[in-house]
Amino acid sequence: MARRYKNVLPGFPLTLGYTLVYLSLVILIPLTAVFIKAADLSPSQFWAVVSAPRVVASYKVSFGLSLAAAAINSVFGLMLAWSLVRYSFPGKKLIDALVDLPFALPTAVAGIALTALYAGNGWLGRFLETPGVKLAALWLRLGGSAETAEYLAGFGVKVAYTPLGILVALIFIGLPFVVRTVQPILEDLDTELEEAAASLGARRWQTFRHVLLPILLPALLTGFALAFARAVGEYGSVIFIAGNIPMVSEITPLMIITKLEQYDYVGATAVAAVMLLLSFVLLLLVNILQAWTSRRIRRGR
Repeated sequence: MARRYKNVLPGFPLTLGYTLVYLSLVILIPLTAVFIKAADLSPSQFWAVVSAPRVVASYKVSFGLSLAAAAINSVFGLMLAWSLVRYSFPGKKLIDALVDLPFALPTAVAGIALTALYAGNGWLGRFLETPGVKLAALWLRLGGSAETAEYLAGFGVKVAYTPLGILVALIFIGLPFVVRTVQPILEDLDTELEEAAASLGARRWQTFRHVLLPILLPALLTGFALAFARAVGEYGSVIFIAGNIPMVSEITPLMIITKLEQYDYVGATAVAAVMLLLSFVLLLLVNILQAWTSRRIRRGR
């Protein structure tokens, strides 16, 4: 008679069934519906919709700036996490709490706040745009041409209503993902590793490059992937500061909303399907890189 072993997790079949049903209702069925709705288009119609110049420009803005924001957050998020873990300074607990602010802050509020801050008459925007504006005004006062004045106005840094404003918003909402992913690894990292490297004559950069970075890299890649995934689908905090200029600062989620407002549901789902596929491919590549890095680190040990 076969001997029966008790499962370590009682009720596993019921739990697994509930999990699959929940995932299907929340994730699988809605995502499948996107592709089913997009299938109403013929291949030529589908390609015409998703490859329209305005749509392609929105892909470049959304994915390009999302990758740039995630890369920037990977660098400065690591620096911030390092400071919070390794140093004690006044206001440390306050800064640690503020890291989570983008999680709790409604995205529309974040967008309005950033726009008010970086607009031409905002607290920061006026100082960034003023140099160019003053040069242009002075040139016109001296009788210079309007073309040259327009060129001089470009010496100021315009953030709001430009792709740069989108980048600022995506950095703002993505930074906590990197910090909170790397921070626990740094807290568990023993300082004796750095002391041992220093005793063997390693410089600070060598210690970071050969001792610390290999340990932190899997977590850093995870934070990068999370920040990128959040940035690609971001709408609320971007829509106010982007300016939404076609072919310049128009994001793909806005294109989907625009098509929905025009009752072009099939076109909206077609663009959404492409965005979903591109996001999945990029995240898959990041996860493959993360798994390869983890295996390489384990072999090195």
